[in-house]
Amino acid sequence: MNILILEDERAAATRLQQMMKQIQPDAVIVAVLESVKETVTWFKTNEHPDIILSDIQLADGLSLDVFKQVETSAPVIFTTAYDAYTLNAFKLNSIDYLLKPIDKDELKAAFDKYRTLHAPEEHLNKKMLDLFQNIAAGKPSYKSRFLIKQGDRLTTILTGEVAYIRADDKVVFLHTLKGQKHIIDDSIDELEKVMDPTIFFRLNRTYIAPLTSIDRINNHFNGRLKVSLSGCNDDDIFVSRARATAFKAWLDK
Repeated sequence: MNILILEDERAAATRLQQMMKQIQPDAVIVAVLESVKETVTWFKTNEHPDIILSDIQLADGLSLDVFKQVETSAPVIFTTAYDAYTLNAFKLNSIDYLLKPIDKDELKAAFDKYRTLHAPEEHLNKKMLDLFQNIAAGKPSYKSRFLIKQGDRLTTILTGEVAYIRADDKVVFLHTLKGQKHIIDDSIDELEKVMDPTIFFRLNRTYIAPLTSIDRINNHFNGRLKVSLSGCNDDDIFVSRARATAFKAWLDK
């Protein structure tokens, strides 16, 4: 994987390179550039990289101006100390928008997202073939990710990163495997229809959870089941007697 870094602060560029060696050991840093002018010139004479790590503010202007002058299909992970340019960044081929100081886990998550969205062509072809086959067979297509809003920042969370979903009155929270909690716009009833039923189960009016998050199941009074979820402090998660049979059948698939 060839990576281009746009960063005018030498210490920040060095730290990025060090983190990249840890999270992506096979990556090749093709260049570290400090200015808009230098970057535009570089693009004219070099093969475009697989991915770009770009600060917003460079030595002579905004890196957003680079992409007004250069056409590239390389996706961009923006890094900046300011969040004022979030929406403009997302109009470009942006994967993520990370605020400085860059957290290594957040950078790794951005690269995980890149690998998911830019899988090898043969993998994408298989996914497209499966999708067309499912459509032809009348099989539904299920939700694969969530759009998350954090102030002016937008990001996505893949369904594979979901620990559980909990409804609290009219507000629905998505809890991630990393212990993060985000408000989402979907209702719990809507989510039950679009989440893959082979992976997720609606336990009750409040919770939807994947099989991988179910830590313990105990029989309870009146045919109910008591469920413990990994990373969840709620000790009162119950599957009703009416849903218990369907839940057991789901577990036994």
